[in-house]
Amino acid sequence: MEMITLKINDREYSVPKDSTVLEAARYAGIDIPTLCYLKDINEIGACRICLVEVKGARGLATACVCPATEGMEIYTNTPKVIAARKMNLELLLSAHDKKCLSCIRSTTCELQKLCLDYGVDESYFGGKKELYEVEDDGTSIVRDNNKCILCRRCVGACSNVQGIGAISAVNRGFDTVIGSSFGKKLTETTCINCGQCIVACPTGALHEKDETQKVMDALADPTKHVAIFFAPSIRATLGECFGYEPGTDVEGKMVAAAKAMSFDGVYDMNLTADLTIMEEAHEFIDRLQNGGKLPMITSCSPGWIKFCEHYFPEMTENLSTCKSPQQMLGAMYKTYYPQKMGIDPKDIVTVSCIPCTAKKYEVTRDGQSAAGVPDVDIAITTREYARLVEKAGLNFKILPDAKFDDPFAIGSGAGIIFGATGGVMEAALRTAAEVVTGKSLDSLEFTEVRGTDGIKRATYKLGDLELKVAVVSGTKNAKKLLKAVQAGEEQVHFIEVMACPGGCVNGGGQPTQPAAVRNNTDLRAVRASVLYNADKAYSIRKSHENSAVQKLYDEFLGKPGSHKAHEILHTTYVKRGQ
Repeated sequence: MEMITLKINDREYSVPKDSTVLEAARYAGIDIPTLCYLKDINEIGACRICLVEVKGARGLATACVCPATEGMEIYTNTPKVIAARKMNLELLLSAHDKKCLSCIRSTTCELQKLCLDYGVDESYFGGKKELYEVEDDGTSIVRDNNKCILCRRCVGACSNVQGIGAISAVNRGFDTVIGSSFGKKLTETTCINCGQCIVACPTGALHEKDETQKVMDALADPTKHVAIFFAPSIRATLGECFGYEPGTDVEGKMVAAAKAMSFDGVYDMNLTADLTIMEEAHEFIDRLQNGGKLPMITSCSPGWIKFCEHYFPEMTENLSTCKSPQQMLGAMYKTYYPQKMGIDPKDIVTVSCIPCTAKKYEVTRDGQSAAGVPDVDIAITTREYARLVEKAGLNFKILPDAKFDDPFAIGSGAGIIFGATGGVMEAALRTAAEVVTGKSLDSLEFTEVRGTDGIKRATYKLGDLELKVAVVSGTKNAKKLLKAVQAGEEQVHFIEVMACPGGCVNGGGQPTQPAAVRNNTDLRAVRASVLYNADKAYSIRKSHENSAVQKLYDEFLGKPGSHKAHEILHTTYVKRGQ
């Protein structure tokens, strides 16, 4: 690595060539505050919080876009710099709705923290202040432009990461606002509800539609049987809401908290991740052997499904017809479980705890009511579950670990890795390879499909078949790959797509982290490591060897791909177009 030498606050440092001043300072162990900057997502110098003095330069420089050069002398905390940052914070507050006590981001708001750091508690500036209607009529995302600071991080996430562009800066000057084309609401655009805008937002301008009160009301109703199921990735991220380091597995305390809140059943969605693999692998093998539509594409990610329906409607026929693990568990809990326990499905309230804001949208889709009532009644994000725990007055860190309930307690290592990009593909390969070849695998690690790269490709030999697969995360990458498939430039049999970069561990419903963490820690890899470590520790690591799944087929479903399985575990799609 080629280095340059410069001075920061009169001390000499060697830093990588081609760094910005911000990157050079962080390399030297000095944090310069930012608001609008997100590495590789939003690098526009808009907020003016990262201002620094550069010797010999006229005026102050924005560290996030100013190149570091040989011999440069930089000052990060002079009275002039501090006064400028404070003034810019006051300017932001002059147009900001300062209802911090009731804001959903209170104590995790980056603007709030900076104001505390710089002693800003009220705006010095008066004048005109726009009032905007809060947009909360969708199923997943709430937009409150009264709390927007025009940092454009959400715009960068939507356009640069996801390749959608449902939102952008509209109008000019004092009239600038983040909105959609022609004044449309998000529900009227091609927004896929992925929530990447939410985890990018530094304030409370964007957040998920909070449904914690619905859960509390259900728990308080003695006529209802209320069950909660947790997606595999939640155990890897929930701890961040309670002060744990990213990459901490808190499964035991997560389960204990739900039991302390008196849920009637606490279950692992890992089981229906395995059930998804059984159905999906059967479907894939059937398409391979009987001339079905290829490449087959996974259907676990509702953000991806909506993206496909809007941008690639002609490829909805390539989608697996399997419901997601969330919807499968809801469907089984309202068909198989009532039959076993003698409960009316109408008296059951199913709650899913998921990493994804698009899952809130998914529960409202057609074809998601196997028992004539919604498979899942309420979908809450990781953040919402943390709020439930806090509202219940539970001390999360001292809760004794607890285990999931039967009959859905057993999962496999294959199911748990669903939360990481490549996990669905690896789980499917573990089963498909053994079904096709009739032989046990020597190694269960398909490392070629692991990792956080946006597009991964691999070829595997299954008997006489040379199986070509691809794994994609982030819809911008999905668009790139699918266009190549349509053009005949890519030849693949099976594609896994996750709407969120890195998969569910980086979903739009996961704990928010400040830019200082997001820019310097690969949260996707750190969180995914929890799932891969858990997979290694499982005694069962293949979906088809899960005895609980086998029992469901023996007692209720018949066999993978059966008529009954299709009625309960499969769904349909809509060709929406743009």
